[in-house]
Amino acid sequence: MSTTLRLEVESPKGRHTILVPHTQRQRRLTELLRKKDLPLNTRCGQRGFCDGCLVELVAGSLIHTASGAQVSAADKPVPLHGCEHRLGGAGADIRIPPRSLLAYEPQVVSEFRINVPRAHDPLWQRLEVAREEIPAGKALADEICHVIARRYDRRRPVRLALVAVEHLKNLAHAAKLFVTIECRGDQWLITEVADRPKPPGLGVAIDVGTTTVAILLVDLSDGRIVARAAGFNRQMHLGDDVLTRINLCMTDPAMLGPLQEEVVNQTIHPLVEEALSQAGVSPDRVGCFVMAGNTTMLHLLAGVDPTPMGIAPFTPVFLEHRVLPSNDVRMKPLTGKPPTEPVAPSPSPAPVPDDPTIHLLPSAAAYIGADLTGGIFSSGLIYDEGPSLLVDVGTNGEIILKHGDKLLGCSTAAGPAFEGAGLTNGVRAGDGALSHITLHDAPFKLDTEVIGATQPMGICGTAYVDFMSQARKIGLLNRSGRFERDTVPGAVTHLVESEDYGRAFRVARAHGKREIVISELDIARLLQAKAAIAAGMLTLLHRAGLKPEQVKTLYLAGGFGMHMNVGNAIGCGLFPGFRLDQVHLVGNTSLAGAYLALLDSGVLEQLTLVSKRIEIVELNLDPGFEDRFIDQLSLPE
Repeated sequence: MSTTLRLEVESPKGRHTILVPHTQRQRRLTELLRKKDLPLNTRCGQRGFCDGCLVELVAGSLIHTASGAQVSAADKPVPLHGCEHRLGGAGADIRIPPRSLLAYEPQVVSEFRINVPRAHDPLWQRLEVAREEIPAGKALADEICHVIARRYDRRRPVRLALVAVEHLKNLAHAAKLFVTIECRGDQWLITEVADRPKPPGLGVAIDVGTTTVAILLVDLSDGRIVARAAGFNRQMHLGDDVLTRINLCMTDPAMLGPLQEEVVNQTIHPLVEEALSQAGVSPDRVGCFVMAGNTTMLHLLAGVDPTPMGIAPFTPVFLEHRVLPSNDVRMKPLTGKPPTEPVAPSPSPAPVPDDPTIHLLPSAAAYIGADLTGGIFSSGLIYDEGPSLLVDVGTNGEIILKHGDKLLGCSTAAGPAFEGAGLTNGVRAGDGALSHITLHDAPFKLDTEVIGATQPMGICGTAYVDFMSQARKIGLLNRSGRFERDTVPGAVTHLVESEDYGRAFRVARAHGKREIVISELDIARLLQAKAAIAAGMLTLLHRAGLKPEQVKTLYLAGGFGMHMNVGNAIGCGLFPGFRLDQVHLVGNTSLAGAYLALLDSGVLEQLTLVSKRIEIVELNLDPGFEDRFIDQLSLPE
């Protein structure tokens, strides 16, 4: 018997032959492909609940891991979940559709609108102190702290780190002192004292999203953004949403380490290296990181068990602002080399920066994280006379209402439908994704937009919103989301029937003449997602005795909102009862909050105050939420 099995793979990256030892044939296809740099979209945590890791069996056979049943190739490719199948006693040929491969380029929003003023008082800064400012005969170590405290009106005490005390021993006669100070929560810490200036320090602002991560490399001397980078959160191949990742830690505590490694060293570290390479700057200039994200992401990043948030009463281990050395989260040293460039050994290696500090911004609750507290501040909602709403549409639709002095907040489990999960041809926003759909009647015409100069491979959330609104408007869909065959005569050629997905509307064709469709089952799942968000908004408004038309401003945050056609969002009932003029796009407010906190230490206090003011509304305990949800499970009249 041969000692190896052959797995032939056709993918958007080309053809590959994977030789699998018999000892590894029990491994699932997802695991074998991941090791060969062909990771699949295991967005449901490899539980077979979605079609993210769909592959096509072209030849040979595979084994269903749970039942042991053998699946053999047929006359046409057999679609299978890669997370549920393994090799059998012989090899197999499979094809990976573009939409199933995790490696396609994501579309990540790193733009934002800041609607509040800021001071320039960075969390990490280099200052100059003249020797004559320090009284003669006074202890240098004590007086340098007093000088900085007086000069900058520090409300927090200024302390000297032990390493800085050592620096001072050789600087008693220096004419000038160049001092590095950093905010460490309840105090300012002097971390370095030198007798000559150094280049301006850099800070890194990071939005740690469940799906994507965006970073800004910032010159701390003037607030200038010198580089940007973004990519998928590599935790995705372990689980698509926060609940899946919490459950992974709950069922196997050893998973906490791999989840931390995926976000810290497989996601954030390469992005920072990419930004340093773009800017052409040395890594030893990086002084600190400021990170915003939902509460689960911040726990996983810090290596803190998130499982208490998975069961009632959903209690996080921490909510407050945390300051951590990057070594504490096991971050590798920065080299300044782009991720694709190997770091060659050298007898005189480039300087490695001291352990930069990581600031985790404060959260409000298990499902109202630092991404929302940052958004409440950066959007200007906190100072808005209101009534105003902040809405971030994603896997969890987070909603904040400001009415008078009150802040009400909730998180509604919209599910990942708007990110394409569980839909017939759904994909995340990225190259090859259909991003917008326009339908015309009299005569019927279909127009589409695709991200990137490439063939379409699937449909992302913004296009689904367009379709629901416009198909309803021209009568192609009825209120319950079913297709009306005879209402729009010209559209009948686009209506198809399939054993796999039932009645559907063909939007485009992909490579290999594969049809890209929107099925009635897709519409049903999308209606559930939009109903959850709409009902959450209406529940907060009801608590405050308000109606949608009384809201002054609806701040729409996040990448999905930034690329959405707001008129179609209103038209499909995602924002029920709202007008176009009420909606203001504010972009990535999580990243905006991190950027503001990085450059203005006083923002930390404001974010802490915001986090403590929010009254959390548990929608499952609200007596009217279920009725509102049911009311929103249809398209508008």
